[in-house]
Amino acid sequence: MTTARDIMNPGAHWITRNDTLQHAAQLMRQMNLGALPVADETRDNRMCGIITDRDIVVKCVAEGRDAATCKASDVIEGTPRWIDADADIQDVRHEMENHHVRRLPVIEDKRMVGMISEAELGRNLPGDQVADFVAHLYPAAR
Repeated sequence: MTTARDIMNPGAHWITRNDTLQHAAQLMRQMNLGALPVADETRDNRMCGIITDRDIVVKCVAEGRDAATCKASDVIEGTPRWIDADADIQDVRHEMENHHVRRLPVIEDKRMVGMISEAELGRNLPGDQVADFVAHLYPAAR
């Protein structure tokens, strides 16, 4: 059985709600990442969202806001999704499809241990499931 742990990018890089978008962008550039989970330091560092490079551009830069003062909490929205490290690859697929997420944090013992992107999942799904996964994730592509 292939698990989330088998296909994830290991490592736990995250920012807090109060970190600036400039700091987030610098970390993304430094680590070659497209997204960072956001933790709420007032709630025992629980994940409260995910910020993407696109969020920074669309919700800050394009609106003429200053990334040096705009906080992660200003742009995150919705309920963060995650998957247990021991979850089966099909559970990963269903979580990403059902919630239309392209990156999924992997959690073990209440701590983030890695991240799965749509690319990692696609590379590890059986060939006959890849097109169906893409069609669910990108409904306009149908």
